[in-house]
Amino acid sequence: MPSAWSKKDERQYQRIKESSKKRGRSEARAEEIAARTVNKQRREEGRTPNRKTQGSGNPNTPLEDRTKAELYNQAKKRDISGRSQMNKKELIRALRDR
Repeated sequence: MPSAWSKKDERQYQRIKESSKKRGRSEARAEEIAARTVNKQRREEGRTPNRKTQGSGNPNTPLEDRTKAELYNQAKKRDISGRSQMNKKELIRALRDR
């Protein structure tokens, strides 16, 4: 059990895990489903920080349609310097220049 989880979270995790196993899921998949469910509940209740974005957006989406956070993450992957001071238009230009 992660140290940030409460006793209630652990009970919920065990209940979901057992339910998933009864439905024919493997042990590993049942654990994943249970952990994701508990963590989602914690996020919705505000008990855990929520990231702005977890990636750099759909690669098929034009750069103009992505959020600034997604563009920033993509610039970070490409090691573009000065990205934290750039606005959305500047990030798009820098990504295209690379």
